[in-house]
Amino acid sequence: MYKLSTLCYIERDNQYLMLHRTVKKNDVNKDKWIGVGGHFEAQESPEECLLREVWEETGYTLTSYRYRGIVTFIYGEDVTEYMSLYTADGFTGDPIPCDEGELEWVDKEAVLGLNLWEGDKIFFRLLDEEREFFSLKLVYDKTDTLQYAALDGKPLELFDILNPDGSKTGIVKERGVAHREGSLHGTSHIWLVRENEKSGYDVLLQKRSAVKDSYAGYYDISSAGHVAAGDDYLESALRELKEELGIQAAADELHYVGKRQAELEEVFYGRLFKDSELCTIYVYREPIEISEMQLQPEEVEEVLWMDYKECMQGIQNRTLKHCIYVEEFEMLGEYLGISIKSDSDSIF
Repeated sequence: MYKLSTLCYIERDNQYLMLHRTVKKNDVNKDKWIGVGGHFEAQESPEECLLREVWEETGYTLTSYRYRGIVTFIYGEDVTEYMSLYTADGFTGDPIPCDEGELEWVDKEAVLGLNLWEGDKIFFRLLDEEREFFSLKLVYDKTDTLQYAALDGKPLELFDILNPDGSKTGIVKERGVAHREGSLHGTSHIWLVRENEKSGYDVLLQKRSAVKDSYAGYYDISSAGHVAAGDDYLESALRELKEELGIQAAADELHYVGKRQAELEEVFYGRLFKDSELCTIYVYREPIEISEMQLQPEEVEEVLWMDYKECMQGIQNRTLKHCIYVEEFEMLGEYLGISIKSDSDSIF
């Protein structure tokens, strides 16, 4: 059984009108902050439902609104709801009390600090990015934990959010949301190395694809990726090697180097990117030629071998366009028996 509904976020002076759902005891949205709206009545169109529900809950008559997307909301096994999502920037009338909870105008930058559904943060991100009409699917378990999300039919990356000690908080966030909020999450870093007659080792660098959401076109770790919700570090490392470089490695071929936490704040494409990672670092020593690798085009533009000391010099004197954390590269050098200290942990 499914339901049809509308959900509207009314805008004014860089604020959203938010409804704190505190009244109904068996409300799936109990204690959450959402927009205004409700379920379709018989034979209503989405717009008719929108206008009626907004007037009944707020006293406002909408004069300017946009249909922004369709949200498929699945909660447990017994709730499937298709919500037509709107924003509105024009209205007339006087406010009235709402029998669903308390209405409050909230600054847009403060909205993400409210008790929201994690999936709602995804469509707030899409609204902020001025995405065209979108279809967003959100699946939750009965503990309100986000289990799955898909945008226009394509699965989105979900992360387990971590405590400082690396334990899981029980919160799951979508990748874009985690990077907007700077939420701590896990990553696996894999360095491919081979022996040489200079410093003792070459390292493999990958050049990040031009379509990446951060540091496009920069040289980076051989292979790296986020730990998906429910996965572990080793599992993620093996998956990333396969996906990015086409290397089918065995678990015992990845040698543990260590863990470290990395923090970054930077602006990409006009938007703040806040990265907080707990990284597990591995080394892969098995012999392989670049010609044998199968690069993932959307992630990796090219790869190259570089002597460890020459790479460190390029990092330190900024002749190498890179996004490598110096402290991590030092950890790698120490593991390999090559110790070169630098003055900072900057990636520049």
